[in-house]
Amino acid sequence: MPPKFFPTRGHLLVCQGQNCQARGSALLYKALWNHLERTSLAYYKKGGSVRLTESGCLGACSYGPALCVYRHKGGGLEEGWYAAADFPLAARVAQAVHEEAELPEDRKYGL
Repeated sequence: MPPKFFPTRGHLLVCQGQNCQARGSALLYKALWNHLERTSLAYYKKGGSVRLTESGCLGACSYGPALCVYRHKGGGLEEGWYAAADFPLAARVAQAVHEEAELPEDRKYGL
């Protein structure tokens, strides 16, 4: 039997590279996971739509923790890359993904 499919609106990745962990990324991941659970935003909760994954280096080693989001938008793939991510920013990003709203602009890097 194939695994159950859970539709999502976006995928958040929290860097767990050495430099990001030294800046609190493990705690950020746990806090964000708990937030998604409590608010039923997690993709496997009824009405939830956000995936969360730990990742390897996201390239902002001197400015961690780094957070990345991918989602389908307008027939394409939208990316958001964030440096010095903290819980309030990560929660706003998750909420924007769930509501299909514009991603926050503060602390974006890359593109």
